[in-house]
Amino acid sequence: MINIFKIIIHIAFLYVIYLIGNCIQATLQLVVPGSVIGMIILFILLWTNIIKVKWVETGAKFMVQNLALFFIPATVGIMNYFDLFAGKGILLVLIVLLSTFLVMGSAGLTSQRIMLRREREHE
Repeated sequence: MINIFKIIIHIAFLYVIYLIGNCIQATLQLVVPGSVIGMIILFILLWTNIIKVKWVETGAKFMVQNLALFFIPATVGIMNYFDLFAGKGILLVLIVLLSTFLVMGSAGLTSQRIMLRREREHE
């Protein structure tokens, strides 16, 4: 029961940072989405140790473990725009595959560089 409350508090904390990012975006009329601004704020706060990882870790892990559920509303929402996507199926599949491979490749290269840097620091 305590773990459930911990998850709720962590997610609420992450949501507040998301709302702050949205508020900054709306106030300054930025082109960057508020959610991205919130992620940048969270990154800076974690990097500077203003926020400890343990303050958001359990909630973040819960959200990542259930990430597939968050895509269901967006996928169902696409059905409202079926006429927009009709006739472009193969092109969309190619774009999705290409972007997926680019993301996987860049994430793999980035993680390898980080691992090599950490190995050099420990030597």
